[in-house]
Amino acid sequence: MSSGRTVRLFLVDGSSSGLITAEIINWTGHALVAPRQAIGDALKRDEAGRTGVYFLVGEDPDQPTKNKVYIGEGDIVSDRIRSHAKDDSKDFWTRACFVTSKDPNITKAHVRYLESRLIELTKLSDRANLANGNDPSAKSLPESDVADMEFFLEQIQLILPVVGFDFLRARPLAEVKAATALSTSSSSKPLELTITSKKHGLDAKAVELGGEITVLAGSKGLCEDFAMNSYKSLRQQLIADGRLKPLDDGSTLLEFTEDVRFGSPSAASSVIFNRNTNGRITWKIKNTDQTLKDWQDAQIP
Repeated sequence: MSSGRTVRLFLVDGSSSGLITAEIINWTGHALVAPRQAIGDALKRDEAGRTGVYFLVGEDPDQPTKNKVYIGEGDIVSDRIRSHAKDDSKDFWTRACFVTSKDPNITKAHVRYLESRLIELTKLSDRANLANGNDPSAKSLPESDVADMEFFLEQIQLILPVVGFDFLRARPLAEVKAATALSTSSSSKPLELTITSKKHGLDAKAVELGGEITVLAGSKGLCEDFAMNSYKSLRQQLIADGRLKPLDDGSTLLEFTEDVRFGSPSAASSVIFNRNTNGRITWKIKNTDQTLKDWQDAQIP
């Protein structure tokens, strides 16, 4: 059974778009999040003068469906950020996050280990494109230090989505398996969804978890081009990336070559039908005729 956790957020200047600090009870770590326009204020704070890891995050100009992230470490985090702020090759980032420790027990060796593991986890999650040119190898640490840093890493994975960064979250199906095993609440269990259409030969499967819809590999979408599709650019990007490909049998269908996440049920169904649709009505609960909308409405007492 999973237990609840407390994350404390503090709006430094009283604005949700300014500096934000984040902490977890009984964790020595401390996160500081700053928009690029406020990075000067962030660098003046004590946290920026400590040893830690940091993330530079923004949209990927080459793949608008994903964010781009640079992951680094430093003895003095502020020195590294100042260097990156002047680097034209890193113009993409719009937000920064530093994760440091409240005590002096985190050393250069520790943060180099964390950097390597964070890059590894970001690659595995496939939620953002890495801007790092090289992959630092994991630095060897004593067994006890590795255990401590893995615990520290778990807290980073917990706290980053709370402040708006999801690039460390596990792949959707890994999250689904974990939620299925751990969850005792129906609201946090994965929901299996389907779209079928005999007329068009459609057969799409998806799972919903944590507000995300993941269309599963092998699902089919229409090739037909309709005038109104608010998600046309997203669909074109998926085709360009090879994640959505025409079938070789001459039919008017496309196939998802891998699991693809969407931010809403309508985004997923509109890409599948290549026209604007209401995903809450289009998606149905697996093995039933109940729409997602009806299921969601039924959850309200």
